Amino acid sequence: MVDRADIIRGAQCELARREFFFYCHLKAPDFYKEERKYLIDLCNAFQDFVQSDDEVMVVNEPPRHGKSRTAGLLVEWVLGNDQSQKIMTGSYNETLSTMFSKNVRNDIMEEKADQIRIVFSDIFPNVRIKRGDGAMNLWSLEGGYNNYLATSPTGTATGFGASLLIIDDLIKNAEEANNELTKEKHWSWFTDTMLSRLEEGGKIIIIMTRWASDDLAGRALDHFKESGARIRHISMKALQDDGTMLCDEVLSRKSYEAKIIAMGADIASANYQQEPIDLKGRLYTSFKTYSGELPQFKEIRNYTDTADTGDDYLCSINYGVTFSNEAYILDVLYTKAPMEVTESATARMLLNGKVNLARIESNNGGRGFARNVRRIMEQELGSNYTTIKWFTQTHNKQARIYSNSSWVMEHIYYPEDWRNRWPEYYDSMIKYQREGKNKHDDAQDATTGVAENCAKTTGMKILK
Repeated sequence: MVDRADIIRGAQCELARREFFFYCHLKAPDFYKEERKYLIDLCNAFQDFVQSDDEVMVVNEPPRHGKSRTAGLLVEWVLGNDQSQKIMTGSYNETLSTMFSKNVRNDIMEEKADQIRIVFSDIFPNVRIKRGDGAMNLWSLEGGYNNYLATSPTGTATGFGASLLIIDDLIKNAEEANNELTKEKHWSWFTDTMLSRLEEGGKIIIIMTRWASDDLAGRALDHFKESGARIRHISMKALQDDGTMLCDEVLSRKSYEAKIIAMGADIASANYQQEPIDLKGRLYTSFKTYSGELPQFKEIRNYTDTADTGDDYLCSINYGVTFSNEAYILDVLYTKAPMEVTESATARMLLNGKVNLARIESNNGGRGFARNVRRIMEQELGSNYTTIKWFTQTHNKQARIYSNSSWVMEHIYYPEDWRNRWPEYYDSMIKYQREGKNKHDDAQDATTGVAENCAKTTGMKILK
């Protein structure tokens, strides 16, 4: 007589082979509970991705909510269903990458000791680790070759090709998130080493807590969007917009608020709300954009802030002013090039933009810059179309930037593709912090000048 319990277990194993969430539920029922909707959503998103034609998936999720655990189970489930897959995972360091690899390998190798408890071999009975080829970081399945490799930015990936590439939490803490060199090393490792291992038609999964706008997840999203890749982005906040928690059993509201006090709001927001540290306290929280036909302008103007020191940027902005005194940004010159270069570049930008009036700050050598721009336009470019005036800025720079920030957000319009047209200027504007130290404020100073000229609240003196 057939045991009813055996029939139930057989049905469970069949469902686990077909549905990734039920595989996780069978392997770890205490964590992958059917009432934890966010885990069902996460598992379904992973399964949909690996079975689709999409190429890149980025997952941002709070700590301790199971993102790395689910990624490890995904490796098991994918290999259980397709032994031809070759999977490479990258973690923060060799210790973590080894731990990830051992967990997957040991789960596949686990022998059944309890008749009731379901193990990997119950679900995928024909899948085994190849004898003599089960090293901690590199192993194969029977009938396969080099099915799995675990590595890190300090490890190696030589000679391994991957059909599925999984990157798991490369940034350790806020210090690394603010370290430009560390983030650049991560990106170089990802592009130079990991991507070179990806086989034709291969897929990429990046799993991270969001720390900074230019962390690996942020740069990958930008890079693959620009390249036209098919992308999925899963972002989960611990504290939902409606005030509920993602999962009270994993992290309660009380515990979350205690973490905010202990960590600070910016780090807690990065860890638990997927709000990068550099964007959390930014001065400009939104920008208006335009596309298509421009409105009628009463005048086209320019505002130029010359570089105070060799490390500063020259920022020159052409903008159209509507009859209601709104500003439409038409062109931007934002560069550290020396004055002998920027004088000619500014003159050409004024000529090409058909600027009626240009105002150039005369502080710190700006007067000589303005005179040379006028000379180049008249003598070299043969144009006296633009009226060039220079002025002394008498108000405090920081006070001007802060007091005009709302006007900038409400009344200045940028082209829809301004991020691509002027990337350094965009980057400076989007990341400028309300509090704390900002490396440069040249973009903000010139943009504030645009606001002051349109809003007619300027404290400048025109020098005739």
